[in-house]
Amino acid sequence: MKASYSKSLCGLLLSALLTACDSTPRERQEIVRQEMSKLDTAAHTTGRTLSRLGHQTARFDSANHARRAVPLAPQKQRIVDQELLGSYAGQVSSLTPATIAGAYGQLLRATRVRQGTWQARDWDYAQDTYRRLNAQLARIRLDLPARDELRIRAWQAEFTALRAKRTAQDLHAATATKK
Repeated sequence: MKASYSKSLCGLLLSALLTACDSTPRERQEIVRQEMSKLDTAAHTTGRTLSRLGHQTARFDSANHARRAVPLAPQKQRIVDQELLGSYAGQVSSLTPATIAGAYGQLLRATRVRQGTWQARDWDYAQDTYRRLNAQLARIRLDLPARDELRIRAWQAEFTALRAKRTAQDLHAATATKK
């Protein structure tokens, strides 16, 4: 949008300079009026687009906020934990420096497989599992070997990237022009 505005402004100035030698002041005035009209139309169109995107983004944000305000069901969370953590489910708070890397690895393997079919609420449950793993990591981090911590940090980055990718896709779908 900004590039379009700059391009129009450059076009206006170039037209004025090129015609200055061969035209009368009245002709130059008409060229400037026409170019300003084009700029005004572009600004008006851009303003409408920004307003529409703002409203759509606000609706998207409001829907997400309403969804997150509904508490996660403990029974469903246990099922999701089992799907994502396998044998580590139910023991997140007792993971040790020797076992926590395995739990993160299992979480990421399961997330990679399932994330393509997840809805936003599924991500909420996965995010809760991830949050509890991170809380346990914070408790035992000082006893964790550096090589395991490095692998875990890479898995954390991947999980966050997968989640961000889904959020970006959802936001894009919510703000896409309806034809």
